[in-house]
Formats: sequence, structure tokens, C-alpha cells
Amino acid sequence: MRVIGTVGLPGSGKSEVAEVARDLDVPVVTMGDVIRAECRDRGLDPATEHGTVAKALREENGPAAIAERSLPLIREALEESDTVLVDGLRSDVEVEAFREAFGEDFQLLRIEAPFEARAERLDLRGRDAGAEDGGESLEDRDERELGFGMGEAMDMADLTVENTDSLAAFHETARTLLADGFDAVEGQR
Repeated sequence: MRVIGTVGLPGSGKSEVAEVARDLDVPVVTMGDVIRAECRDRGLDPATEHGTVAKALREENGPAAIAERSLPLIREALEESDTVLVDGLRSDVEVEAFREAFGEDFQLLRIEAPFEARAERLDLRGRDAGAEDGGESLEDRDERELGFGMGEAMDMADLTVENTDSLAAFHETARTLLADGFDAVEGQR
């Protein structure tokens, strides 16, 4: 059994690792989906209220609230697969919740990319239109994510991968680490 979590600032490449996992038939539990579902349950638009609801969930149910809501989804996926990818951890508290739940079977992957590259990727995806368009700027998203404890979570990673090369090269790195494990990938420990 392996549970692999991903952590990184918006646009770093977490979604790309999830896409590769799906291509390999590795189940993906996206923590953001828990928040989007809660937005819908509250009658709010996930596109504009995601950050507000994420903050509210943590305030109402504690800092591990989103991780705790993800645990049943992960356990269910593990009934069908030896490996599950958890997309988008946001805090050290969430890392601790998964380490407590899965012990040494949990590994954390930190994905790094420069601000400019992340901004360009998000622009190409049609995300983060920016504050001037009524959306949340990338700077604001980074600040919000780091405020949840993402910096501390990133410091807890078992492996750091730089996503600065081509998309094909990054996908190959993701395939290798998902199929063969962290030891098969060159990165920083």
C-alpha cells in the first residue's frame, strides 16, 4: 500500500501528476473536490468561493478538517488499488493527519516551479484571471495557501521535484515515481 500526497503552490504541477496517475489507473483523491462539494452544499459557487469555504471548514472543524473528510475516500480507493494519489495537501496539519492514518505508507511529494512559469500555466488553463478581472490574483492565492501552513507542509516532503522542464519530461518523472517509487526519481530529499 502506498498513499502519495502532493504539495505545491498553485500552477506548480499537482494537476499534471494527478493526470498521469489517472492514465496509470492510480486512483486520485483531490482534496479540492472536498471543498468544491462543500461549496455546492452551502449553495455557493466553487469558482469564486473556494478559498472562503476552505478557510471556513478549517475554522469550523479544525485545521485537519479537509484531510479528515478525505480519509474515507482514500481508504475506499485503497480497497481497489495498492497506490492512491492525494492531490493538493495545503498544510503541515494535513500531512500529520495522513502520516498518522497511513504511517510509513504515506509519502509526500513537493512540486516546485518559478512564479512566472506558474502564472503562465494558470493563464493557459484559463484560471486565476487576476484581481483586475474580479478573480483572485496568483499572489493572493499563494499568500492564502501559505497562510494555511503550506510552507511547513512543503518542508515536510519526502521528495522535491522541480517542474521547470517540458511537460513531457515532467509527465515522465511523474510516471516513474508513481510506477517505481520515489527512489527511482532524481530529486531532492
